[in-house]
Amino acid sequence: MATLRFLYIGDVVGKAGRSAVAQLLPGLRAELKLDAVCMNAENMAHGNGISEATVVEMRTAGVDYFSSGNHIFDNKDGVEYLKRSDCRVIRPANFPKVNPGKGYITFEVGTKKVLLINLAGQVFMPQQADSPFYCVDEILKQFKREDFAAILVDIHAEATSEKQALAWHLDGRVSMVVGTHTHVPTADLRILNHGTGLVCDLGSVAAADSVIGADKAKVLNRFLTQTPGALAPAEDGPVLFNSVLIEIDPHTGSVVHLERVDRVVSA
Repeated sequence: MATLRFLYIGDVVGKAGRSAVAQLLPGLRAELKLDAVCMNAENMAHGNGISEATVVEMRTAGVDYFSSGNHIFDNKDGVEYLKRSDCRVIRPANFPKVNPGKGYITFEVGTKKVLLINLAGQVFMPQQADSPFYCVDEILKQFKREDFAAILVDIHAEATSEKQALAWHLDGRVSMVVGTHTHVPTADLRILNHGTGLVCDLGSVAAADSVIGADKAKVLNRFLTQTPGALAPAEDGPVLFNSVLIEIDPHTGSVVHLERVDRVVSA
């Protein structure tokens, strides 16, 4: 059986994260015999959204399509990029429809069609997003499941309970539910009863000497003083690269194998 092999990369943070992807991904594409690579991009432009230049940089490194999250509108250049007809970056579908960008995208891997959906959670999240459960139901109603070899869902959310609940809600209707947002990789890879894969958080690609990718001194100051202060990505030292290899049977759309692909890039 020839499976479809996807690598899904966790939240890429700033220049350090982009550099690690550029160093590792060409080799990983060959080593893992990947058919496509997806990545969460919401922090890749200096920790705040996306820019056209950073999208081009990651496309050149070998990333095919991008999901995002609550920071997707933080960069004005990125907001303009989302309006382009050839944009390969999606934003949470359950954000207000007046916002630019698409909440899902279809693409082809060879002769196989793939659907990629992006959602935002509601629990402990800053934005007032609509229910991701009802939103994804409405998206899936627009398509026939049998038309797709794979359906991937990125749920950008804080609570693992919400991510797990969404996966059970979608079990048998989508191929894979990946969680993003917390920047900390989880060890809960599993395939649910009806073939849907789940990982509560992919993790991130960010400086190891940081607090979830941010300059640790600035974060510590916030905690110690309880006063606001601007944060910036940490850019020095080793970088942790977190991702998950997803193998899908294109005939059934079910996940047949999941594997963490975590690396460290030296400074």
